Amino acid sequence: MTAYVSAFDLFSIGVGPSSSHTVGPMRAALDFARRLTASGALARVGRVEVALYGSLGATGIGHGTPDAVVAGLRGLTPETCDPAEVRAAWADLPAGAVIRIDGTHEVPFVKDDIVFAPRTRLPGHPNAMTITARDAAGDVVAEETYYSVGGGFIRRDGEEAKLATAGFPYSYADAASLLALCDENGLSIAEVARLNEASVRSEEEVAAGLDAIWDAMAGCVDAGLHAEGTLPGILKVKRRAGVIRGQLEAVEADGHRELPGEWLGAFALAVNEENAAGGRVVTAPTNGAAGILPAVAMYWWRFLADSGLGAGNAVTPYGELVGSALLGFESDVRTLESASGLDEEQTAEANRRRGIRRFLLTATALGSLFKANASISGAEGGCQAEVGSACAMAAGGLTAVMGGTNRQIENAAEIAMEHHLGLTCDPIGGLVQIPCIERNAIAASTAVTAARLALRGDGSHYVSLDAVVETMRQTGADMSTKYKETSEGGLAVNVIEC
Repeated sequence: MTAYVSAFDLFSIGVGPSSSHTVGPMRAALDFARRLTASGALARVGRVEVALYGSLGATGIGHGTPDAVVAGLRGLTPETCDPAEVRAAWADLPAGAVIRIDGTHEVPFVKDDIVFAPRTRLPGHPNAMTITARDAAGDVVAEETYYSVGGGFIRRDGEEAKLATAGFPYSYADAASLLALCDENGLSIAEVARLNEASVRSEEEVAAGLDAIWDAMAGCVDAGLHAEGTLPGILKVKRRAGVIRGQLEAVEADGHRELPGEWLGAFALAVNEENAAGGRVVTAPTNGAAGILPAVAMYWWRFLADSGLGAGNAVTPYGELVGSALLGFESDVRTLESASGLDEEQTAEANRRRGIRRFLLTATALGSLFKANASISGAEGGCQAEVGSACAMAAGGLTAVMGGTNRQIENAAEIAMEHHLGLTCDPIGGLVQIPCIERNAIAASTAVTAARLALRGDGSHYVSLDAVVETMRQTGADMSTKYKETSEGGLAVNVIEC
């Protein structure tokens, strides 16, 4: 078994505001509904009950968990649903309502059919839920317990998590073995990830899938930059990304130079405001930390990719030749061979897309280490597991597209994670808003700083990425439950909800 998790599992297109509290429970409810259909038991169901335990019970309402459960029971999927169909699916449920299980079988459903049990923690994971289907007489037709283990991944009690980790040709257990694998085969970290993906999909499918992930990320950035108003929930948080965009555009229109660092923060705010509003978002590797990778990637795309620092140029920002930074998709090679008619803008676009694929694949290889050897779940490891992991992934991805070596990439990820150790998850009001939104902007800046520090060095450093991953795991295990997405400590209790 390898640590590697497919990019198409780690970066899944879904809805906000939480991968573990919204996307995961929605997938669990959908799985339960489909099992009822597949077993032939659906026609016997007269009622469905859901119990939300631990962190799901503590902050479920603020995270939209019961709405997601109702949407999943109806047969909606996070990847393809209209986010508007998920918002308030439970909160606005009228008296005497019925829902169609798996989109076909109607049963009565009231708000009290979802029970919150924050003080009950099941041993499998802090994010647990049990779904029970009963017949008209009240007898149990089917019952399943699910764990939402972070990043939208779910595990049914008694089964392993559904991850595509078997059968990859390039296996590694930790960062040390990943670097050794790269040395042995003369590969970059991104190329290891690409070859693993290409073992189960065609080159064209891998490239198209990565492009789709990036398009969804970029679309989320754009939507957030052009939105205004107030985010849902009791805090009445005002959106800021659009205001900042207007300010920056005004500065640029007056003939002043661009301000990449301020745009970086605006990109991150834009994504996390969209996430908080329940919009379309990509888990990266979670929703609570979804703004960091898109912000850093957009920063590279907009300000660095065409300035000699990108995927088509094999130099670091400081001028050293480090070898080819092209990713080498066969489909790209064929496209370039037949693309003599491409203009300069189209060629630049193709180069940027190759760079983004390299960014995402590098981030995937690194993110897999956090998921396998520590956690990406705030309910399990605190915010260090979400924002810290995302920051490390983004730092490594940026280092890769700026021409960094494998050891510089590993160093950048280590720097980024090291300085998030001990970060708690204490959302005010149980909403993915404060401190989550600003925290993504700060972490995006940290990722860029980590990449630049690593690129200034030769890749050698005292603390290894593996040591930091293990430290994060231990710190998460030692951290009090009240600091792990329960809103029972930290800012959540020391700031008055307005």
